Amino acid sequence: MFPIGDDNSSRRTVPLVTYALIALNVLFFLVELSGGDAFIMKWAFVPSRFLANPGADFLTLFTSMFMHAGWVHLGGNMLYLWIFGDNVEDRFGHMKFAIFYLLCGLAATFAQLAFSVGSKVPNLGASGAIAGVLAGYVLLFPQGKIRVLQGQQVVQVPALIVIGLWIALQFFSGVGSIAGTADTGGVAYMAHIGGFIAGFVLTFLFRGSRGTQATG
Repeated sequence: MFPIGDDNSSRRTVPLVTYALIALNVLFFLVELSGGDAFIMKWAFVPSRFLANPGADFLTLFTSMFMHAGWVHLGGNMLYLWIFGDNVEDRFGHMKFAIFYLLCGLAATFAQLAFSVGSKVPNLGASGAIAGVLAGYVLLFPQGKIRVLQGQQVVQVPALIVIGLWIALQFFSGVGSIAGTADTGGVAYMAHIGGFIAGFVLTFLFRGSRGTQATG
């Protein structure tokens, strides 16, 4: 079951911020591939290093959001941002959505930091920010339907099922940190939880005056 899109007939605006975020993530990943381990260690978020000198490592709070552990990690995240981000952006407006996305990403990073203060593992990925976007979508479009490719047929399924698939992808793709460093890499579970909770709370502050009409 592969998600391919949703019903955008009620969308009022072109999702410029969503498209820009996808482009930045892809571009940054290509630079990351060419830069190798040295680039990852410099621009990913390393909890112990950040706590030792927050001022010197401040930029990694943001650069780490645009880095990924591999093509599956990047592709899964960008697919879900493309499907769900445009609807949330349409409801919030461009500027609010950009702020919302970054705040969810920051919340995800600090949630992970709180549970790994001594870790030397580089944390990276847009998963925390996208978890926030998914939380926003669930609240704004609780009855939303997503088109998925199932075998040779395109069918519509509840958005909650597709979001569940994304969560499963995070577990199986080793999201959040790079293995093979001083500590053991793995999935930054608290980053996903932190991003989702932040998205849930911020949606109440950022959503516009429109009702919660579902797409589908």
